Amino acid sequence: MKKQTIPIEQLARLRRIRGLARLMDTALRIPGTRVSLGADSVLGLIPGIGDFGAAAVSLFIVNEARRLGVPNDKLLKMLVNVGFDTVAGSVPVVGDVFDVYFKSNRRNLQLVLDHFGLDQADPDRSR
Repeated sequence: MKKQTIPIEQLARLRRIRGLARLMDTALRIPGTRVSLGADSVLGLIPGIGDFGAAAVSLFIVNEARRLGVPNDKLLKMLVNVGFDTVAGSVPVVGDVFDVYFKSNRRNLQLVLDHFGLDQADPDRSR
């Protein structure tokens, strides 16, 4: 797909999505490994409300994608990712390990970038 010229307002929204996805899924790397985790994994340790707080941030990302004009079929895939992450992540102990490996926000970011024909670095480049 040919890369599109993205208006500055949309670039700001894409950068926001990318920053939140990184914060939620890959902000911290475990030294000596290739494993990274983010706030989603940490919030999941809080019984009862942690996974739903993480889901709220994930739903904000989906809403930003909607505001960017991402089509409904991709939005549905994004919602399935969030739902799967929330349900599986809410299982004690196993869910916490699951959150480290299933990075729904990064998956959703990739769906948005693919829609626009962009790669991870493109939102940083000038129009």
